[in-house]
Amino acid sequence: MAAVLLALISWAAIYAAITAWPSQAKNRPIKVGVLHSLSGTMAVSERTVADATLFAIEELNRRGGVLGRKVEPVVVDGKSDWAVFAAAADRLIATDKVSAVFGCWTSACRKTVKPVFERRDAVLFYPVQYEGLEQSPNIVYTGAAPNQQIIPAIKWSLDHLGRKLFLVGSDYVFPRTANKIIAAQAAALQGLVVGESYAPLGDQDFAAIVAEIKRARPDVIFNTINGDSNLGFFKALRAAGITPDRIPVMSFSIAEAEVKAMGPAMLAGDYAARNYFQSVDTEENAAFVSGFKARYGTGYVTTAPMEAAYFGVMLWAKAVEEAGSPDFRDYRAAIRGQSMAAPGGTVTIDPVSQHTWKTVRIGRIQADGNFEILWDSQRPVRPVPYPSFLPRSDWVRFLDQLYGGWDGNWAAPARRSPS
Repeated sequence: MAAVLLALISWAAIYAAITAWPSQAKNRPIKVGVLHSLSGTMAVSERTVADATLFAIEELNRRGGVLGRKVEPVVVDGKSDWAVFAAAADRLIATDKVSAVFGCWTSACRKTVKPVFERRDAVLFYPVQYEGLEQSPNIVYTGAAPNQQIIPAIKWSLDHLGRKLFLVGSDYVFPRTANKIIAAQAAALQGLVVGESYAPLGDQDFAAIVAEIKRARPDVIFNTINGDSNLGFFKALRAAGITPDRIPVMSFSIAEAEVKAMGPAMLAGDYAARNYFQSVDTEENAAFVSGFKARYGTGYVTTAPMEAAYFGVMLWAKAVEEAGSPDFRDYRAAIRGQSMAAPGGTVTIDPVSQHTWKTVRIGRIQADGNFEILWDSQRPVRPVPYPSFLPRSDWVRFLDQLYGGWDGNWAAPARRSPS
């Protein structure tokens, strides 16, 4: 009889555990990955994007979380090394079972982790402007496509700064591709590229490149350098007597955070093409900026990648709520077409490309570190990942040649610095 009672008790315990499982699952936090460089050459840019991601998660949790559950960030330092990013992404998906990963900056990093997300059928929300030539069902691109940053900046610069261009960049896939786009568009608009040069990520010695610039005597420099190498570049420019009144710089990876880190006095008068500036005059941005400063300090600035990271988290939450599940397989259809009034204006995830409709802006750096907005598109621009002046097959061939020429890397191996 005792044995029978023990068996009944055991089965009752098992049944209770089974029936309680759905309720317990509903109370468990929803984990998400936050994967950015908190150390190394890219940390100057990526730390702030990680902060913006965490800020958005905190805001969601103050509202009650997602599906009534707390959102729990799993923060990982990519250490400015794309191999570390790939291993960390795999671990976040397979071990931590995250609903989504928010992260990466450089295209070398994104292209290295892309196969991980596709193999695991998981999702990366990527918040940084990039060179295009990519479309993945496992990446949501909340940064700018080429027609939302690079291409408008070419036309504006040729009209306002001059027609002779010098192209300088870090030696990996984004600058190489961006400069191919710039050269083609400049030629179509009767502009002239008078020089092109590259340095490895993390490099600080730009004396030789600046000497090339002086010899070429361009009207404007197009800058696709990333990370803390920008400090070395601008120091070399100023040491050589190149100031914005003589040869202005149009940058594609400099925002308020980089200006603050390098010092506004060094950069005042130069230009950047972005989709968001801290000086954008909208109610949503006023709330975003004030909330961010209240959380991180009055001296903290907000930037375009930070805004893209912030609204990426919010659009993820809307899709999960709509689908009723934090599993990407359940909410993947819901993310397409999601829209909101973001700090920089209305944004919408394009249902075909999973890139974002967003406003384009050109700004000039001021002495206080903010940007004076000189031009904007006035409305969200449809993302075009593959510029139309070449067939898609030609773009694919171009990328294959870069990758093969770099011995299976997304940066030049001989001069490689990590991303």
